[in-house]
Amino acid sequence: MKEIKAFVRPNKVNEIVHHLIDNDFENITLSSAEGTGKLQDENAFVSQKFSVTDSPMAKIVMVIEKAKVNTVVSIISEYGKTLNPGDGIIYVSNVEKAYRVKTGLENGEE
Repeated sequence: MKEIKAFVRPNKVNEIVHHLIDNDFENITLSSAEGTGKLQDENAFVSQKFSVTDSPMAKIVMVIEKAKVNTVVSIISEYGKTLNPGDGIIYVSNVEKAYRVKTGLENGEE
């Protein structure tokens, strides 16, 4: 399994999520995030929660089968881009194991 962690512009999240769901990717975690990127904005401000930030972002997290990584990355890239600096980044990581909270069993066990 692979974990996809994407940081994208908040105004692009709805479109990305709708296309992911249309392609049968329904297990998606969304949250708000802030980042500095390359901190190119002269008007960066001090946030109440963080020291320095110039970029409100949305964070999309998914765990999927390895064979579906390229599809998810393509959807996020296509519908998340504005062609301007700060469009975001996508990370792909290995997931060694997953456990159900309710049962404590490893995903796939019965």
